[in-house]
Amino acid sequence: MAGSRLEKVGTVFTRVRDLMRSGVIKESKKPVWFDVYAAFPPKREPVYVKPMRVVRRKTEENVPEIFYKEDQIRAKFYELYGNGPKAFDLTKPSFVSTCQRFVEKYSELESRGDVKTEMLLEETAKALLADGVVLRRRGGGPAVAAETRNPLLAMKLTDMLAEQQKDTVNASHTAEEHTDTAPTDSSKTL
Repeated sequence: MAGSRLEKVGTVFTRVRDLMRSGVIKESKKPVWFDVYAAFPPKREPVYVKPMRVVRRKTEENVPEIFYKEDQIRAKFYELYGNGPKAFDLTKPSFVSTCQRFVEKYSELESRGDVKTEMLLEETAKALLADGVVLRRRGGGPAVAAETRNPLLAMKLTDMLAEQQKDTVNASHTAEEHTDTAPTDSSKTL
């Protein structure tokens, strides 16, 4: 019992008292606090009581997942365009990310109601392109559909030169036709 560190059977006082009675601890080696404790015992005896185990039933926490409309727009943006070319600059308090601009423009176009919901993502990209924000699709595809782009942007320099030469040849042929068809009646000359 003396080797046990927990006071399961009795208090420290009763254990020391019993050890002194049995002769294991001599009267000259008794602890300093023993006489004080014997003279002024506590009102309630400090007894070790095994704590009762509270059986808790596992209750399912029904916390619904919260999705905001802006989060769904951001998910579509990151799916289409990725993180973008620049990192976020968190040192500037007025920094607005490309994704946030996209969400704001999307909400603005949606609130107007003049754009179909299927075309809203593409129209938002076009509106941002008009504002000077270039969006690159994941995989390197064009940001805006090819048929909506200016056809002159897709032309190569060699095609442009060939077309220009064709125009100059056509212009010279029409000039020759005008000189050939002019009336050359010499009787009407002065």
